[in-house]
Amino acid sequence: MTAETTKFTPALALGFAAMAAVAWGAFTTMRGAPAEPLPALAALEPGWTTIAPGGETACAHGTPYEFHVKPGRADRLFVFLNGGGACWTGALCSLDEEPTPYVPVSRIEHNDPRRLKGVFDAGNADNPLADWTQVFVSYCTGDVHLGNRDVTYDDGKEEITVRHRGRRNVRAALDWVYANVKAPERVLVAGSSAGGIAAPWYAVEVAAEYPKAGIAVLGDGAGGYRDPAVAPLMEGWGFWDDAPSWTNGIEGDGARFEDIWRKAAEAEPRLTLAQFDNAYDEVQEMFLKLLGTEARLHPLVAANRADLAAAIPGFRSYTAGGTPHTLIRFDRLYTYEVDGVRAVDWLRDMAEGRAVANVTCGAAAACEREPGAE
Repeated sequence: MTAETTKFTPALALGFAAMAAVAWGAFTTMRGAPAEPLPALAALEPGWTTIAPGGETACAHGTPYEFHVKPGRADRLFVFLNGGGACWTGALCSLDEEPTPYVPVSRIEHNDPRRLKGVFDAGNADNPLADWTQVFVSYCTGDVHLGNRDVTYDDGKEEITVRHRGRRNVRAALDWVYANVKAPERVLVAGSSAGGIAAPWYAVEVAAEYPKAGIAVLGDGAGGYRDPAVAPLMEGWGFWDDAPSWTNGIEGDGARFEDIWRKAAEAEPRLTLAQFDNAYDEVQEMFLKLLGTEARLHPLVAANRADLAAAIPGFRSYTAGGTPHTLIRFDRLYTYEVDGVRAVDWLRDMAEGRAVANVTCGAAAACEREPGAE
């Protein structure tokens, strides 16, 4: 549920704590205060603009929330939900603990699309989204973008209140989108890691806002969470607090992240739904161990894929070998080729509404190797 750009080490944990303190000191006057009128898309300069929506948005420990926008074609819209870990106990949520398994601030390189490659590399001639209008939804709440409550945890030394306000933050970004992007013909709602869990949830809403648009959805690096410990996380973060009516029936002891995909497809049949994973993604395996699952990732991904394919007409997936975490934020988007299908071509076709195949690295032995590895 975190990003490969963020290696969670003791030094980084201390760095996050320091950055949170600096951000609090620099921006405390902004927290909770209504922002000035947000800039309109038509007034933005080329390249990325950072927007601080204010209001009830916030990162995990109270620092301000920001998202980023890059103008592009009026008929093409890309909404991206970034990854950045998760926390659900006092030990995991405390900035004093090492390592810290989530990103608790938005003003950090990890949440800056200018620092990323893949679909954010406007200089790559092979980039299928280079000229799209792009909205980068930063992530800093430890709740896979879907939390809707502030939670107080006890780490054994003190109580820690974490603002699991993922829904409010995404809501601020989407409100800006709806006010500024009026009639796209194609929309891609994608998320990496934690964002890959939330992508279908918000795609239902985006589809309702743009009833004439073709809507593609990609979950990138989040397809292996098959563990009964997921249900308490969803409840604890407030998934079901004021949740949209189409999610009815998911909540309960048996809830899984994959249920969001299934119910989203039922709620909005126009969605084209797809997932990408590396077969032995080391970050997903790390989080599964934190949840209590020691199983290797590949069988869990395969089982989830089979369930979704059976439930969702047209569901598609691309499974590459190896241990890297997520695809579309990195240059490997342009180098991966599995079973004769280049990942970038698969993404391009999926985003544009063209038919794509299910792609897999195959048997377990083949899936141990990253594409291109000797």
